Amino acid sequence: MRRPFVTVAGGLLLAGCAIGPDYKRPPIQVPGAFRGPVNETPILAEGGTFGDLRWWEVFRDPELQRLVRRALVNNYDARIAAARVLEARAQVGVTRADQLPLVSAAFTGGRERVSVNSFPPFPRNVQRESDLFELGGSLSYEVDLWGRLRRATEAARAQLLASEDAHATVVSTLVGDVATAYFQLRELDLELEIAQRTLASRQASLRLARLRRDRGVASDLDVRQAEVLVNTAAAAIPDTQRQIEQTENLIKLLLGESPGDVPRGRALTDQALTVAVPPGLPSTLLERRPDIRQAEALLVAANANIGAAKALFFPQITLTASDGFQSAALSRLFEGPSGFWAVAGQLLQPVFQGGRIWFNFQASKARRQQALVVYERTAQTAFREVSDALIAYRRTREFRAEQEALTASLREYARLSTLRYRGGVASYLEVLDAETKLFSAELDLARARRQELLAVVQLYKALGGGWQMEAARAATVSPAESQSAPIK
Repeated sequence: MRRPFVTVAGGLLLAGCAIGPDYKRPPIQVPGAFRGPVNETPILAEGGTFGDLRWWEVFRDPELQRLVRRALVNNYDARIAAARVLEARAQVGVTRADQLPLVSAAFTGGRERVSVNSFPPFPRNVQRESDLFELGGSLSYEVDLWGRLRRATEAARAQLLASEDAHATVVSTLVGDVATAYFQLRELDLELEIAQRTLASRQASLRLARLRRDRGVASDLDVRQAEVLVNTAAAAIPDTQRQIEQTENLIKLLLGESPGDVPRGRALTDQALTVAVPPGLPSTLLERRPDIRQAEALLVAANANIGAAKALFFPQITLTASDGFQSAALSRLFEGPSGFWAVAGQLLQPVFQGGRIWFNFQASKARRQQALVVYERTAQTAFREVSDALIAYRRTREFRAEQEALTASLREYARLSTLRYRGGVASYLEVLDAETKLFSAELDLARARRQELLAVVQLYKALGGGWQMEAARAATVSPAESQSAPIK
């Protein structure tokens, strides 16, 4: 009976058991389908989703692709997140080292002289000076019988995964931010082009109005109305230029560079971001979106910390050993009689600590509950963002189509009113009304096209796209390499 008991006890001593709850993914209320026009786009044969596309497959503008690549290499937030991944990886090594034996070696050599007047008095016939040399090693090992150290390592590894997912979130957000700022810049360029074209046209109309007034065909009122149109278009130009320069500065900051000009690629009207693949099922979003995976990794870490906190209630077993040589003469240090050794074991059981261990355990459970709520909130927020983006994509397309029809009608209205004015059939007030409405409609159409592009960008980001290749690469290189190596 004693041998099996000893065998079992020895196995527990060596292997130990991990106290605390094992992680199980909590159930999430997942909708059956996203709210939005999910069936309006064809399904590819390979069964891919829009979020699975690489960012360069979505954003086809070569200049935009170059800007995104520069941002991924030099952006400050991306570099900070990559460094945090390296820090978390190193922290895993630090935590895991607690599970291994601690071995150290030391050599000590010294000489001392004892005072004759010490108490008790030192005998005068004994040599007062002596040497001491010691070479030894020590070993210390904590037996992780209750799994405290293993739970701590589990938590550290989960923190590493969370940092990698956080970096992926930064990359995904950065890709979307650069694309958004670039499309805003191209829309402002189009607004500036419209304002300059409108100003040139209205200046020609002003010259015509003055000529008709000089010939007695028109009145000063017609001239003043034409001047109003010219001044309105002229006033829009400097404000648009201000917005362009500020947007360029924003893009430069995203690129990690000083303020300056930003190169342009395709015009806004030539940008085509058509959602040609479906968004997929909501359940796949839990695996694709890095912020959801980050929240789950933090939940895993909090769950493991409960086990580490619970293990503090149980005895802590430590084994120590030392071995070496000690001699008063260096020449005799390695002789047989100079050797020494010691072996000891310690069992430390907390008895009273004022409730510190209990409250620490309760705090770990509360932190786990917080992480669970954050995980659930992050998942539901993701479902809402995808649905919002799908609705925005559909409605902005409809609005842009209606705005195109309105602009075309107003353009014809302006042409006919100008012909009527030149033929003396209508007053310049009709031209003023038509030109004012047309200018506003053209600007609104440019903004509608921008919003349609931004809706696609938001949908791509909401589906968890834009991070896959870059996050994997950045997790395996140093910050110096991430600044110098091109992203392929």
